[in-house]
Amino acid sequence: MPEHNTASTTHTAHTAHTAHTARIVFRGVRKDFPVKAEDATRTAVTALDGIDLTVGAGEFLVVVGPSGCGKSTLLDLLGGLSRPTAGSMLLDGSPITGPGLDRGIVFQQYALLPWRTAQGNVEFGLEATGVPRRERAARAREFLDLVGLSGFEGRHPHELSGGMRQRVAIARSLAYDPGVLLMDEPFAALDAQTRESLQDELLRIWQRTGKTIVFITHGIDEAVHLGQRVAVMTSRPGRIKEVVPIDLPPPTSVDDPRSSPEFARYRHRIWSLLRDEVSRAQQEERQGVAP
Repeated sequence: MPEHNTASTTHTAHTAHTAHTARIVFRGVRKDFPVKAEDATRTAVTALDGIDLTVGAGEFLVVVGPSGCGKSTLLDLLGGLSRPTAGSMLLDGSPITGPGLDRGIVFQQYALLPWRTAQGNVEFGLEATGVPRRERAARAREFLDLVGLSGFEGRHPHELSGGMRQRVAIARSLAYDPGVLLMDEPFAALDAQTRESLQDELLRIWQRTGKTIVFITHGIDEAVHLGQRVAVMTSRPGRIKEVVPIDLPPPTSVDDPRSSPEFARYRHRIWSLLRDEVSRAQQEERQGVAP
């Protein structure tokens, strides 16, 4: 069943990082990819280099950076879908050696099974873990309700909007109760109104479940709105340039935090950190630097 964190529901979305114990630790992580060069002068390209980063238990960490800086590579390493060339990654003190049920992953593409209903898609992950049929159905309905899809259990993906399909994908990742949720630009393909709605929904789910979330995005506004901390990456090879703690006022029935002066200051701070990196990445593209 979900990790219900009763304390988190009374807090604002952005609480002090110092309250967290370490759940994920990157130490000196480097990732190289082999490349084929006609002149054989370069046999590998470094996507990530010297990544040192700690994510607290129950923290919502957002990672931003210019295109091609290695954000998705970082998430693949954390998900166990790839192995680092050097350095170490620890989850709850143990090395990450491959995929595991302790981590759920939500991608930009919904990756739903088209022949299964919303409930059937959520049950899919539970089948692999041996959850009995009756319990699977009850748990799938519970998590569809959590993401606001009660009443849509019998719909197939083609009968759902993009935002609803992404809600199903989130429910599927939450249903087998991973401690960590990894999200790779999950709202990027959605229209602005749906994206903002799902951002608020995700914060509500995070506060209710107490999951540790690592969220990748290109959007500075999205990063400031969601993150307790925002890790800003450099252009390739990706490094952690700075980690910015976010402390926004709690939302009220009349005021959206996104319209506050504090939000604008955080947005400007992160854009200032990113500006030089984006320019450098664009210059490398113009010069034909290999990806």
